[in-house]
Amino acid sequence: MQVNSQDYVVRQYSQNTRSTQASSVNSTSSKAPDKAADAAAQAPTPDVDRVEFSRDSDITKMSDSDRAALVKSLKDDLNNQMSRFTNMMTQTFQKQGITAASLEGDNFWKFMASGNYSVDAKTKAEAEEAISEDGFWGVKQTSQRIFDFAAALAGDDVETMKKMQAAVEKGFEQAGAAWGGDLPSICGDTHTAVNKLFDDYYASH
Repeated sequence: MQVNSQDYVVRQYSQNTRSTQASSVNSTSSKAPDKAADAAAQAPTPDVDRVEFSRDSDITKMSDSDRAALVKSLKDDLNNQMSRFTNMMTQTFQKQGITAASLEGDNFWKFMASGNYSVDAKTKAEAEEAISEDGFWGVKQTSQRIFDFAAALAGDDVETMKKMQAAVEKGFEQAGAAWGGDLPSICGDTHTAVNKLFDDYYASH
């Protein structure tokens, strides 16, 4: 994969993780729940596979095939998690008379940012868990996941890692544009945490 293609993939990966993290935050502070939203939230949601590999492993030292497999796993896991979240929220919105057509593209994220909807207690609890310290969309897991994705694409190449970091920065900018305003503070904390991981990597080299 060429570096410019890697940049695009990392930007999209970063944008998607930032937007969904921001959406999870907003879901925890939306208006009071209503009966329709509560009924929507009772629909079962499928379990999704999680990416698992030993944290004792150095991603940059993996073989090309192993790193490619990790990239695919990370992308698949993110897509599964995003689909699960967006489907849950779209179902909630539709129960409140908000059409799917009005939620296409960045309109979904901008509507999430507006807070002009209500969520039931179950959805709120799931969102709070997701952005908790050890949650999938929390600062720790999200920052590590973005860095791991960049490292798996770059391999043990400092100059390529710098290009990956630049792509991550672009991803944050794109997420802010999609959100339509300032991202929640958790996104800023994640941004700082990701840069710290890159700094640690450079220091080790």
